[in-house]
This record gives sequence, C-alpha cells and structure tokens, in this order.
Amino acid sequence: MELIKSFESNKIENFWKKEWEKRGYFTQVINSKNPFFVLQLPPPNITGILHMGHAFNQTITDSLVRYHRMRKFNTIWIPGFDHAGIATQMIIERELDIKKITRQDIGRKKYIEKILEWKKKSSFNISNQMRQLGISIDWSKEYFTMNENISSVVTEVFVKLFEQGLIYRGKRIVNWDPKLNTAISDLEVVSKEEDGFIWYIRYPLADNSDFITVATTRPETIIGDTAVAVSKNDKRYTHLIGKLLKLPLCNRYIPIIEENEYIDKTFGTGCMKITPAHDFIDYIIGKKHNLPQINIFTSDAKIIEKDIIPIVYHKLDRFIARKKIINDLNNMGLLEQIKAHKILIPRGDRTGSIIEPMLTNQWFIAVNKPTPKETYFSGKSIAEVALEKIKNNEIKLIPKDWNNIYKKWLNNIEDWCISRQLWWGHQIPVWYDEDGKIYVARNEFDAQIQAGKKKIYRDEDVLDTWFSSSILPFSILGWPKKKTQEYKFYIPYSILITGFDILFFWVIRMIMMTTHFTGKIPFKKVYIHGLVRDSHGKKMSKSKNNILDPMDVINGIKLKDLIEKRVYALEDLKKINDITKITKKEFPNGISAFGADALRFTFISLSTLGRNINFDLKRCQGYRNFCNKLWNAARFVQINVLSCNYNSIEYKNINNKKIKLLKADRWIISLLQKTNLKIRKEFSNYRFDNIASAIYKFIWHEYCDWYLEIAKIQLKSNDKYCKLNTCNTLLYVLETLLRLAHPIIPFITEDLWQKIFPLKNGKINEKKKSIMVQNYPTINLNKIDKKSEKWIKQLKIYVNACRNLRGEMKLSPASRIPLYIESKNNDNYLISFFPYLQELAKLSNIKVVNALPVNSISPVIIFDNIKFMLIAKINIIEEKERISKEINKISIIINRAQKNINNEFFIKKAPKKIIVKEQERINNLSTILHKLQEQLLKFKNSNN
Repeated sequence: MELIKSFESNKIENFWKKEWEKRGYFTQVINSKNPFFVLQLPPPNITGILHMGHAFNQTITDSLVRYHRMRKFNTIWIPGFDHAGIATQMIIERELDIKKITRQDIGRKKYIEKILEWKKKSSFNISNQMRQLGISIDWSKEYFTMNENISSVVTEVFVKLFEQGLIYRGKRIVNWDPKLNTAISDLEVVSKEEDGFIWYIRYPLADNSDFITVATTRPETIIGDTAVAVSKNDKRYTHLIGKLLKLPLCNRYIPIIEENEYIDKTFGTGCMKITPAHDFIDYIIGKKHNLPQINIFTSDAKIIEKDIIPIVYHKLDRFIARKKIINDLNNMGLLEQIKAHKILIPRGDRTGSIIEPMLTNQWFIAVNKPTPKETYFSGKSIAEVALEKIKNNEIKLIPKDWNNIYKKWLNNIEDWCISRQLWWGHQIPVWYDEDGKIYVARNEFDAQIQAGKKKIYRDEDVLDTWFSSSILPFSILGWPKKKTQEYKFYIPYSILITGFDILFFWVIRMIMMTTHFTGKIPFKKVYIHGLVRDSHGKKMSKSKNNILDPMDVINGIKLKDLIEKRVYALEDLKKINDITKITKKEFPNGISAFGADALRFTFISLSTLGRNINFDLKRCQGYRNFCNKLWNAARFVQINVLSCNYNSIEYKNINNKKIKLLKADRWIISLLQKTNLKIRKEFSNYRFDNIASAIYKFIWHEYCDWYLEIAKIQLKSNDKYCKLNTCNTLLYVLETLLRLAHPIIPFITEDLWQKIFPLKNGKINEKKKSIMVQNYPTINLNKIDKKSEKWIKQLKIYVNACRNLRGEMKLSPASRIPLYIESKNNDNYLISFFPYLQELAKLSNIKVVNALPVNSISPVIIFDNIKFMLIAKINIIEEKERISKEINKISIIINRAQKNINNEFFIKKAPKKIIVKEQERINNLSTILHKLQEQLLKFKNSNN
C-alpha cells in the first residue's frame, strides 16, 4: 500500500498504541538463555495526570526498554501507582470543603471509599496518557501500593523491624504542617528567604535589678521558653550564668544557662531564648541541660489551653497571638526595638503552610543503630550498608557526581520519622491497651492474644508514603516468599531511572530497606536526570502559569480550551485575567498537535547527563519537521523502488559479479555502520542527547540531503544493475535506520517499517509482525569503506563550492550554467565526480581547461591544484551598483560595532559573551566585505 502524502501522527499513534498491546508485545515471554533487563517505573501518584516530568522520565526509560527488547533481552518493565498519602488526602479534602463537610463528618471508612473511587478514575487517566506517549510497559504486572499483597508486606516489614529493635516510638521534635495536621519529613520542607523582623525583648532578672535583651524572630514562642542561654566566652553575660529571669507575660522563672556549642555571639544580642518543644536546636540544648519541654500549640497551630500559659492567649492562632504578645510586651515597656530582617522560612512543599517544629509522639526507624545477629549485615546499621554499596561500586550512580552528595547525606542521616497523622495510607500495625501498653502485631487477632483480656484499640496514624515505596523492589515480587520466578530473576533490577528530586526520598531508602530484608542490592545502576523547566529555565508551576500538559503538546489544544484549563477552579478575577492575558500572548493560536514522536525526540535530544532541561515548543516543531522529512524520504523510496520494478527475491538471485555497488552506495552503507556504532556506544553511556543527534544527523543531513539526491541520479541510469543496486541500498539503509530510530520515535518508525520491510525482504513473518520485535541492527565493520567516504567528502566540497559561487553571483536556482575547471591532470578520479556534480550543482556542462579565461569577471574558487569558475552572463553595471550598496551597508554595521568595542563604558559593563559576540560579528562581516571589495575591483578592472 502506497504511503499517504503527509505524515498524520494522530491516526498512526491511535492505531499502534492499541495494536502493540493487543498483540501482547509488552509482556515478555521468558527465555532463560537470554540476559534480563528488568526495571520499575517510578510509580506516579494517583493525584491526577501526567506532567512533563513524568513524560520525560518515561520517554527516556521507554527508549532503553525498546532498545533492549530488540536486542533480545528478557525485557520486563513493571508499572505501578503510588497512593500518595498527603497529596491524595489534600485533593479529597478540597472536594469535601466545597460541600462544607469534613472527613470527620463522614468517618474513616467512607472517606477511604471516596479515595478509592478517585483512584480508579485517576489511574485510568494516567495509564491512557502513558499509552498515548508510546510507553511499552507490561500492564499485566501493574500494582497499587495500597493493594492487599503490598499492604501485607508493609505490615510484615514494620513488625520485623520492631522485633529487631530498629523501630521505636518516641517523643521527639518534628516538622509539623498545621494545615495537614501531620508530621512531615525534612525532605518535604522547602525553606526560602523571606522578609521578616527581629524583635528585641527585655527579660528582667528575678530580683528586678537589671535585665538582659533577647533577639528573636518568633516572639509568640516566648510563652514556651524554659531558659536563656549565653556563652561563657561572652564577658557581657558570664556573671549572670546560673541566675534566674522573670519570663515576660508569664508567672514563671527561667534560668540563664551556659551553652557554648550553639550560641552565635554575633546574632542579635548574643543571648538565646530556649524553647525546647518548638525549635530543633533548642530541643537538643534542652535535652542536654535537662530543661522542661512545654508545648504551646494545638495541631492546627493555635495556642493550647494550659494553666502554664496566660489565659488571654488561649485558642489564638499563632500569628494573631504573635501580634497580641508584641503589643503586650510593648505596653509593659519590654519591647526594646524591632529590626527588618531576612528570614529563612520553612514551608510544607504540598501546602505552602509555614512549618511549626512540634514535640509529638511519633514512630521512627533507627537507621544508625547496629542490626541484630539474625540479619544479613549484622552489626552494621542500615545506613552504613547503604553507604557501602556505593563506596564498593556495587551500585553505580549516573552521573557519578551524585556519589559525593549521596555519601554526605547518609553520613548525616537522622532517624527516619515514619508515622503520619493522616487517614489515607497504611495504618500502623500497633495497638494499645487502656494503660497505654504497646502491642505490635500482624493483625488485630495477634495483638489481642498479646493483650490477653485487656481491651485494645489501634493506632490511628498511618505510615509515611515513602515507607511503602522504599520496599517496592521486593514487595511486588512475592517477598517474603523467596522462591518465586520474579524474585529469582528480577532483583537486582538492571537500572532505576529517576529525577534527582527523589534521590533522598526514595532511592536511598530503597537501598537501605532492600539490602536489609533481601541481602541484595535493589538495582545495579541509577540514572539520575534533571527536572523539566520552561523555555526560560524557570520551574513549571501553576503559580507561574507556565505548566505544559504533554497531552496538549501531542494532540494540540485550542486557545479557548487552553485558557479554560489554566483558570479552572480559580476564583480570583485578577488572577484569571492575568493568566488569560499571558496565555493569549504566549499561545495566540493555541498549541499545535506535534505528535508523540516529536515530543519524545525533543525530550531525548535535551537529556544531557544530570542537567535540568529547558523545554521549548520550537524544538518540538523542529522534530515534527524531522518526522515529516523521514516520512517523505520513505515515500520517495517506496515510489522509486516500485517504479523500477525492484523485486527483492529476484535481486538476491542475481550473479554477485553484477552486484557492484557504486561509491555513493558504499559510502552511505559505511556511514550507517558508524552511526549504529555511535548509537550503541551512547546507549551504553546513557547519553540520550548524543543518540538523538546521531539519528538526526544521519537521516536529515546524510541520507536525505545527500544520498537521496545522489540516488535520483543513479536511478536515471540506463544500467539495469545500477538501478537495482541503488534500490537495494535505498531499502537496506532505510529499513535499518527505522530499526535504529525505533526506540526513540516508535510510532512513525513502526508505520513506515510495515510498508518498507516487505519491499526489502518480502512477506512479514507472522510471529514478527512489528518492528519492535525485530532484531536491533547489527554492525558489519567490513562495510566501513574509507575510500568511498573520502570520495563523497570531496564531492561535497565541489558541490558546495559551486553552490557558493552561484550564491555570490546571485544566479537563479533554476538556471543551468557551465563550469570551467582549470586542471593540469585530466584524470579519471576528477572525471568520476562529473555526473553527480553536474546534477547536484545545476550545471549545463563541465569543461576541463589548461587555464581559466583571463578577462572573466566571474568569481573563482581555488582548491589544492585545481580552480573552479562558473561562466555566466552578468550585467556589469547592475552588479557593480548592487555590490557597492552591499559594501556601504556592511561598512555602516561594522563601524557601529567597532564603536561599541572602542567604548570603555561598553567594555566595562557588557557581559563577556556579548563582547565576544560583537567581535566575532565584526570579523565575519569584515571577511564578507573583503570579498565584495575584491569582486568590485574585478568589475572595475574589466571596464578598463
């Protein structure tokens, strides 16, 4: 069937995304003789849709998966979805807020049911989007982190860690998100510098003889102070150490203590108020000096009702309490001064709420505690083992620059707080009796046996989402059973591909948990990529209105629909108007449909090792054009092969003596081997950008720009075998390059291969009816032909020289003119270029002469021992006038640029790259000016 005139990505993608899956190509039939390539998809959260980061990660991974599948590896790519505790709960509670109800109103059971309904819809949307992107993942192995089998493993892991003495419950200070009413990890806190103040507050001595001044950025916590610390090296205060202070606003006395490790004498006054229940450093100092720990906040950051706290502040929001406390201190004459100050403010990455350090009961994993005898690495902590696996090079981080960051984080790791005060997640397998005694068990029945006749109730907290994620390498393989085929062959996985933003959240914790529970490393390699940013390098976020939906890039979207999408759920009219205005400016015609292949190629081309990528739709347009170029090339091959009555079976039966490839055929085949070699090398180095570059250069600049043009000449030959050889080369190279490019651009290569393969090899094998199950092209080093490469290189030089001459002479592309070549040696090597040179340079004829015409005004190009001159009629008067105008124009530009370079102020203020660029501009224009002046002189001399 003949290819249609233009590439229609939508039709092709919609057909093949269903067809591949229908034929079962994504599910591997295991052949134990073949090597394994196994990996997990970083499970997307069930909170919505795929974003550009997901699409980027999955494109890189899919290219590797398709590459290894074609190399006959047992290729298994396991998909899954993460329950995303905090993120999911936020979405559901937002929906409840609209209905003016809370989770407490509907109860835990119905609340969980509501989330599961959301999950069905969300995971369906995400999996469809992945299919649209061409992700060849084994959907038969799909898991969900809240499924019963994974949940049972989560419980088993918790219980075992508790039995090994590696999980404990303790009252410690944690990051508390007052909006979510839960503890969150350090990694979920984003600290940014913001405008704030320092308040200087006087603390009177108990005998009222004097006072000391304390500087603080959080005056509301004064009611929780239990000491003021000073350094023994600060002579201003050494005489006061051990004395008591009267705590402002409270009917309490607190001591002045000596603290040398944490006091910064240069900050504020050198005196440090100590609030052990609401500051991480103060907590350490408080433990060290055995100070009381007074919690002053409720879970939603209101002042708690306690006798020790003045009643006037009870139930006040923390920031309202701050204002009242400042006002009261001022009225009492205890507020000395207020100074503007830049403060590092910690906010929850999900809610944006200011985090409150809070003293609460939580569950922790002791990551630095030596493990007991019965474990795989007894006597070593789980953090220590994870560190060893990188130091010993058992796990390779790519790029290796991440090794030092990994080691530094593990060397400073604190115990992991794994409990969260949420409803959505794995409920902690812990029960309590009326006396508060703890029973850790696999189920309530076992807990009740431990408790005897005592009434028990379950801990309402859930486990940190990253707890269940950290055990995924083995929890989805049937562990604790160790005899499953999956457990035997899949772990360690071949590679994990992930963004650097979850290196600490997920990657390190998987290494810790997997080594501890299986004795194996979870994966052999970790490829760490950057994040996707907008074209200006800014982070994509709703607040910046610069988010791009990958599905909109693939399918296109009208301006009206794009605006509606971006302002959805917004109530602020000003914000709606601003977003509408920005969107209209950036996308006046909406977003064109670029197709999945163009998007994938863009991602691959931008994926340099470890760096963030700046996504630009212009690049996407460029790769859409590339797909069109490839389509048109295939169409040209199909039409010409059919018109030559080429028959693959007949060609194979031709006497080998008659199959003599011409230099151009041998050149393109040689270059194909080198391109294959380059692509394989870059796949092994994970330099996806170089793979994209190699494919692009070969297809566009060599195969299309040169070989197809040369093939047109050879196909006009009267020699039957010349035509057949050319047809065979066209097909061989095209079919091979389709397989080379398939991992990157799967849809177009599949559709074209279905049309090209039968022309080259006859009928497609029923068992191998897709390019994705074909062999990846092998390299034949014997086909590398340096002589033909040298010959084509010289041909290109000659053709480009003629084209440059035509350009200088402003000749019409359609006009054919003669070429005179001055050469002392009229040899066969030079003559071998003539048939190609004549057609490619649009020449009427080529004449070799002993000397070029002396009085000709035509420009000349000189090579080592020959000269080229195009002979054309030129209107000297008009040409002199044109050149003079061009000289004048360029001279003005050079003079302006030179003034900048000679300007001291410009040199002082302009960035170095601007100065260099300006100098390069002058040099380039000067070269052009010199050529024009030479040409003008020729014209003037010709008049004489």
